[in-house]
Amino acid sequence: MHFIDLTIFVVYMLAMLGVGFYFLRKNKSTDDYYVGGRGMSSWHIGLSVVATDVGGGFSIGLGGLGFAMGLSGSWMLFTGLIGAWLSAALLIPEISSLSRRFKWLTFPQIFEHFYNGKVALLAGIISAIGYLGFTASQILAGAKLAAASFEGLDLNTALLVMGVIAIVYTVMGGMKAVIYTDTIQWIILMGGLIFIGIPMGYYAIGGWDQIVATVAPEMLTLSNLTWQMFVNWAITIIPIWFVGMTLYQRIYATRSTREARKAWFIAGLFEYPIMAFMGVLLGLFAKVAFEQGLFTELGFAPGSSIDPEMGLPMLLRQVLPVGLTGLMLSAYFSAIMSTADSCLMAASGNVLTDILGRFWNFDDKAVLRISQWLTLLIGALALLLASSMQNVLGMMLYSYAFMVSGLFVPVLGALFWQGSSPTAAFCSMLTGGTVTLGLILSAVALPFGLDPIVFGMLAGLVVFTGLNLLLPGNSISLKPGPQPEQGKKEVVNP
Repeated sequence: MHFIDLTIFVVYMLAMLGVGFYFLRKNKSTDDYYVGGRGMSSWHIGLSVVATDVGGGFSIGLGGLGFAMGLSGSWMLFTGLIGAWLSAALLIPEISSLSRRFKWLTFPQIFEHFYNGKVALLAGIISAIGYLGFTASQILAGAKLAAASFEGLDLNTALLVMGVIAIVYTVMGGMKAVIYTDTIQWIILMGGLIFIGIPMGYYAIGGWDQIVATVAPEMLTLSNLTWQMFVNWAITIIPIWFVGMTLYQRIYATRSTREARKAWFIAGLFEYPIMAFMGVLLGLFAKVAFEQGLFTELGFAPGSSIDPEMGLPMLLRQVLPVGLTGLMLSAYFSAIMSTADSCLMAASGNVLTDILGRFWNFDDKAVLRISQWLTLLIGALALLLASSMQNVLGMMLYSYAFMVSGLFVPVLGALFWQGSSPTAAFCSMLTGGTVTLGLILSAVALPFGLDPIVFGMLAGLVVFTGLNLLLPGNSISLKPGPQPEQGKKEVVNP
């Protein structure tokens, strides 16, 4: 990499660390650290949501889909649009008003309100494990981008560098730093793609005629996928909008229900069609460049074996001139950082509030520092996990699957099943998560080529429904208003 590009990139990274340091001095409470003081606007939240949900992992992952299957890979983020708008219509109106009433900090606290403390504890453990894996996937995405962009930089060294930067920045700044910089980072990424990445990549490969001449015709259609693939994406991604800790933190951070719903509608439109087609287009350009021999000097001649997720970073490295390479790399690292920091904050909040906070009463003056040290520890664990994995998109989807299969059914029960049972919710979580994880680890062939999460969710639904019918007396009221003490009590901040 040229000295100018390296300078631009280093200055950007130092600026992000500077933002974290600035908010280190501004954060005075766990409300500031985890939910940004509860006064954020819809545009800040909306851009932060899409930056977190799409982020670097899906940016690199979408590039890999475009490389492997062409434009049809864009359907993955169509499920994100559906999830965002369904959540805005069904979830936010109730959860937003309750969060302002009870001053919630985390997603599992809704389970204490609707069910009981044991259900909330299990939800906290499931969510923390899921977001630990998701944080690791973002660090791996950044490392892959860095290794493909910086000559002589191996993947393990890149993992260490990316992990340290993302972790230190998040530890210092908290949620306010995350949301404000997400807005900036998303603008940088969008500007980089629209004005640099796509036009330069298109020109370098020779335009539309060369694309048509190089790739198979089906890669230029929207039908180059199976129904099983779309179902697997939908069943994994749509429910995350109902169980994602990073999303609940942003609902809590908005100043009103109206602002939260507006933010979710904004995020959905940015996911599809805007980011969906930008990502797969660049992946498609990378496929053409690979077949044209543009990666030969990097050790990947046409016909050789190549990781599809490495195609996009190598395309940027080969086609962008001095100066623009640094800007474009900063744009992608912006997206990666915006997701890594949010996921790390989510895992930290789960462990502190929903797990440790149930066994220890932390001193108010010490809790902010404990939060920061805990964030550092979880970040280190995510870095270790990233070093043992290879595929960004696979790790992300497995993390999603583990959370969704355990948490989605009880959330729906809390919202729509009057008087549903805490026992049913607890057993459904255990069943759904265990079945999905067991099928993933066993790698058995499943009917119709469906993903393990489908069967995990079905198992959780059967258990939830069956126990609610068998144990109708083991229930509490699920609507706001007078409730038994366990359902009504406000979760004590640690």
